[in-house]
Amino acid sequence: MRKITIYLASALAVCLACTRIVENDIPGQDGELAPALATKFVNTDKAAAPGSFLVKFASAPETGEILALQGVKAVERVFPPFPGNEELEHQYGLDLWYSVEMEEGADLKELAVAAASLDCVGKVEYNTVAQKPESDVKPVPVQNAPATKASYVDEFAQFNDPQFSNQWHYINIGDKAISKTVYKGGDISVKDAWRLATCGDPAVIVAVVDEGVKYSHPDLAANMWVNSGEIPDNGIDDDGNGYIDDVYGYNFVDNGAITWTRKNDDGHGTHTAGTIAAVNNNRIGVVGVAGGSGKGDGVRIMSCQIFSGDYGGSVEQCARAFQYAANMGASLVSCSFGYPAGVFRSDGAYKANGGAEYSALRYFMGKRNNAAVAGGIVIFSAGNDAQPYAGYPGALADVISVSALGPDYLPTYYTNYGPGCKISAPGGEVGEPVSAAGYSNRAMVLSTYPSELDVNGGEYAYMQGTSMACPHVTGVAALGISYALKLGKSYTTEEFNSMIVGSAKDIDARINKFGTKTLVYNTGHVYKTMQMYEYYHKMGTGCIDAWSLMMKIEGTPCSQVAIGSRTWVDLSPYFGSASTSLTYTGLEMSAEDRAAIGLEGEPELNYGRLYLKATKIGSAKIKISAVGGGSAVGTDSTIGGMAISREISIITRDYTAFGGGWL
Repeated sequence: MRKITIYLASALAVCLACTRIVENDIPGQDGELAPALATKFVNTDKAAAPGSFLVKFASAPETGEILALQGVKAVERVFPPFPGNEELEHQYGLDLWYSVEMEEGADLKELAVAAASLDCVGKVEYNTVAQKPESDVKPVPVQNAPATKASYVDEFAQFNDPQFSNQWHYINIGDKAISKTVYKGGDISVKDAWRLATCGDPAVIVAVVDEGVKYSHPDLAANMWVNSGEIPDNGIDDDGNGYIDDVYGYNFVDNGAITWTRKNDDGHGTHTAGTIAAVNNNRIGVVGVAGGSGKGDGVRIMSCQIFSGDYGGSVEQCARAFQYAANMGASLVSCSFGYPAGVFRSDGAYKANGGAEYSALRYFMGKRNNAAVAGGIVIFSAGNDAQPYAGYPGALADVISVSALGPDYLPTYYTNYGPGCKISAPGGEVGEPVSAAGYSNRAMVLSTYPSELDVNGGEYAYMQGTSMACPHVTGVAALGISYALKLGKSYTTEEFNSMIVGSAKDIDARINKFGTKTLVYNTGHVYKTMQMYEYYHKMGTGCIDAWSLMMKIEGTPCSQVAIGSRTWVDLSPYFGSASTSLTYTGLEMSAEDRAAIGLEGEPELNYGRLYLKATKIGSAKIKISAVGGGSAVGTDSTIGGMAISREISIITRDYTAFGGGWL
């Protein structure tokens, strides 16, 4: 067992990059309300936005009874009706949720209790406001010079984006300049997935529910979703969807166009969007997981803005964002916010108190917006509370929540872990001091950033958090949907979620090697010592693996082998228990696949086993041909067997999972 030490600048010990919602108490526990009345309240007035609250009618809306209450100014639907979706809206109860606007001077709590007393009202929900801690942001120059190391040229030659080599979270070559404890192969295995021509698909729309995304960013503009039915800046709802000037999405805080330059904006939404779909191969900036190949084939980003400066994040704004994303064609939502870990300890507790937000989430998951998946895919960050369970809504059984790894391929000091955490991905973790003057920001996650927020006009920045891990999984999921569309495959939402969560590479084999991980301030004092055994089997299924997801979509089985020595793969899972008696006639492997795993020599087939030696971490496919029922294929002149073949996937690592399995 080993110990690993990471150094932290003191400021980073308290600055986390995941938006959180303030904690609510369960209403009625203090005996303030009669039991029958208390059960109608979703939450308390703690941290509620002034001036309005929400009600859900028990059956048909009776707005007249609410309007008759003294102090009520207006009653309007939370979710604007969308033509053609009336049946789905009713199925998930969206047509029953209304916002009650109060007159100036009216008492919020008194009026909410009065509304709850009406027989027509089934639920009352205070408009709880999210709180957003400051993100630690490290801007970088507008554009770095292309890397010159031979290893960089080889590994990062796929795209010409000059800062690609700084994105260790995509391709981790073990560069010690990033971190002394960096781990080669500690990435999302996306390089080989890109070789399958699965760099994205413009038909796949990803809604980023966050701060506003800078839609004019030079590395995002070409991959932004555009509402062709809306005319910009004319103050008219041109397409009749209930929203004015929603060209690149909608600002649910200010009720208008997307913004990103308000006081105390920190570029969070632009940063997460870049990880998902910064434009690839455009000779500028960075690479996005599903950003395309430079031919206009990246997935599209829809900005659903729920934070603006110091404002936003209310229940109503979040709920409306999910409905909007569903109605306007999004297949996935990427959400880097949530309740702090421990506020809810079960799905039932959240569902009972989830209110309008939960109704909208279910609506999104029930809306089909592409031919490959029957409903919407929801991905959340697990949270930065360093607690042994995920925060809700991400912890819901049918939602994917993402924990964070550092460049050392170990859990980060801030990540939530344990129950509710479905899978992990790189979230970044500031590295060791590189000089007396500073620390290695490169150990964080590099992505796009609004130049207006940087005094030097930089368009890129480093951040860290489960907020940064979440869009890695979203990007891989978007690649998967793109590939499924290309292959004409179709799945239920549950099937596709299962494939994502099941497409992970082992973390536990590495976690098990370390006794502790110690984080130290630059002053030399210990900030935190992490006991690695506490994270064993608790980082979800492992680290998201893009290649593995593509293979699941293809239906191509995978086998894992260790690099550095000649090893074998049992072929019985692919050819059956009689694989040892087959006559093998050959194998096919492309030059690209050979290079991807650093194949040394020629692979061989003997007694139902494939023998090979790989020298590089990577992924490849091999087509194996055989004859069943004879030593040769039957012909017009001789009796013989049948020609059969199987394509298998080889995933090479410098370790093997315990039990010999692949998650």
